[in-house]
Amino acid sequence: MRAARPKIARLPEGFRFHDLGRYLASLLIGSGLDVKVVVQHRLRHGSAKTTLDTYGHLWPDSDESARAAVGAVLAARADSVRTSDA
Repeated sequence: MRAARPKIARLPEGFRFHDLGRYLASLLIGSGLDVKVVVQHRLRHGSAKTTLDTYGHLWPDSDESARAAVGAVLAARADSVRTSDA
């Protein structure tokens, strides 16, 4: 990595080989990939817990996702009740 660093334009001064894994993790998580199937496997972590302990803060806000999911289910149910009453 030390030999390659000067040959790569705009690479941060303190960039390390380990930083490539962190970059990969942030790309995978940002793309919405599943922690167990993809992220843990690609990062070669022994468990999804390791991945979540290290990168859990990068996943979207779970509270907002949960609220949106519940809202979608309730809206679909309300629509279903309205159409069956008609």
